[in-house]
Amino acid sequence: MAPDERRGTDMTRRGFIGRTSTAAALAGTLGAGAAVAAPAAGAPAKLRGGRRSTSGSPLPDVRTLKSSKRDLVDHEVVELAALLQAGKVSSVELTQAYLERIKALNGPFETYGDNGLYNAFVRIDEESALSEARAADRRLWSGRGGRPAPWLCGIPMGFKDSIGTKGFRQQNGTVAFAGNVALQDSTPVARLRAQGVVALGITICSAYSGSIAGTFAGNAWNLDHVPGGSSQGSGVAPVARLAAACLGEETGGSIIFPAACNGASAIKPSLGLGSTAGVMPLSPSYDVIGPICRSGRDAALIMNAILGPDPDGDPQTTFAPIPFPEIPMTPRSGPRPLRGTTIGIHKKDWVTTPTGTKRDVDPQSLYAASHQQALSRFIGELKALGAEVKEFDGADFLVFGEEENPYYNNPDVLQVIDGSSISPSAAVINPNRYDIRYIDAVAEFAAGKPAEQYSALLNQYGRRPGGATTGDRTFEAATAVLAGVSAGVRAEGERRRRRWAANYKRRFDAAGVDFMLVLTLGDKPALRADQSYAVRRNNQLANSLSFPMVSFPIGYADELPINADFKGPRFSEPLITQAMVDYQARYPDHHRARPADPVPRPAALRLGRREAAPAEDDPTLSNDPLVHEVVVA
Repeated sequence: MAPDERRGTDMTRRGFIGRTSTAAALAGTLGAGAAVAAPAAGAPAKLRGGRRSTSGSPLPDVRTLKSSKRDLVDHEVVELAALLQAGKVSSVELTQAYLERIKALNGPFETYGDNGLYNAFVRIDEESALSEARAADRRLWSGRGGRPAPWLCGIPMGFKDSIGTKGFRQQNGTVAFAGNVALQDSTPVARLRAQGVVALGITICSAYSGSIAGTFAGNAWNLDHVPGGSSQGSGVAPVARLAAACLGEETGGSIIFPAACNGASAIKPSLGLGSTAGVMPLSPSYDVIGPICRSGRDAALIMNAILGPDPDGDPQTTFAPIPFPEIPMTPRSGPRPLRGTTIGIHKKDWVTTPTGTKRDVDPQSLYAASHQQALSRFIGELKALGAEVKEFDGADFLVFGEEENPYYNNPDVLQVIDGSSISPSAAVINPNRYDIRYIDAVAEFAAGKPAEQYSALLNQYGRRPGGATTGDRTFEAATAVLAGVSAGVRAEGERRRRRWAANYKRRFDAAGVDFMLVLTLGDKPALRADQSYAVRRNNQLANSLSFPMVSFPIGYADELPINADFKGPRFSEPLITQAMVDYQARYPDHHRARPADPVPRPAALRLGRREAAPAEDDPTLSNDPLVHEVVVA
């Protein structure tokens, strides 16, 4: 049977989505059934521990910033916004300050490898950035006599190499995509630019956005250590003060890991909270775009600017409650702002280490001593702020079945296509990729390219016919596996994913837990030459569930950051972000710490390996769910 006949009306959807956006996710992946379990509509009721600001603006009083001895680039976005709105600084002045640091500390551009310095930006456009800054200044000036300019007007930001930014090359971490130029902004970038955000340039990411390790950039605190991936440049730049903030994109840890490695504050949103239209996709219905910043209130300000429906570009956004409750940008008052909030520590959230997943071993016992101490202190601080922190047994991702985990890394074979077994997650991911012309679009781009470039793309996206382990790869064989998933198998995969999310949420509810606390990185970031993570590699869980996470620093060990992460049910961003903002208001030293400027690494000390591809790294560090599940299950 031909693919058109086998997929029936899906071909119409594929044609529609393919025309509107190569980033659009299939609307029915989690569907209305998942929205039933989402607590968004009731989330504000949990924000009752203290009184929220009624000032109408999340920006601090500019008078409190006048005596600050910090350099201009050391301020948070909300502080810079207050200075810009009051006319105490111009966007041109601010943009020039970041450009000067980029010139001094970034190192050579267009280097997918160790360039001797931060290598956070792979390319910039100084002329365009200053032009946008001048336009922002005009808008700010006009707003002082009339309708105020948006809060983000004049703020310089960077965008990941996979997130479409008009006029820039988008290469997704590899020269294999050389010549790929964004003809229009992705939806999130367009929304930010509409508010007057200045695009400094493009931040570097792991090759094909495929690994959570990252070796191209240097860690913001120590160039010898990994910055996390795949949004590695976006994790480094705000902490290194090369940009006020950045956008990252995550499929399986690509926002949370670089935030944790660099001590940034970030929001990985729920699937469908904001549009992914215009991203170079890895796994539609897993991919999300979110902010990586220096503070939680900065991340909330930016997330509020980019969230919202985009039915033509990303149908998943039609499943978020509309209007979505504002993500809190200001702390609540009073000594116990977290009163009424119950935070859980999941005792079956098994940790994957270099020697395998440690089942039936207390996850927190595997953290490094420094991280155990920081976690213990952090729990005490949360309790002092009014939260109840309790241990609980949540869903066990290594127990496969309807009552535990019917989906994530589940070894069940639902169909066999041309020698390839279709797992429950493949039953969702493969047809979603087919709908957006995932392989076909790459094949069309590769046609006519130089042999080396064509070969690299074929090796990454092609497949050997018949599931063979040797022989030539073809794009056609890869497309056949994506197109061959039957409608029934696809529906079963989607049903299992909904059940998996419902099981996880039900365990939260049974324990009376609002959201869980975890250390995504339970030890200091690895050395760049090593790339192994001693603990905590369960980077795919939140994305398979479509749950949101926030990450923020709670301390330091050996002058490297220790981040904590909150993970809650789908569309619980208001709840988990409010808790992050409340904490940072009382304990600001962690997120306000800044690393010393690095000394250039001599060529002799730079990593010789360049253009590292995901296949060369530990596959348990892969962001691709279908690569990851083969080795973790």
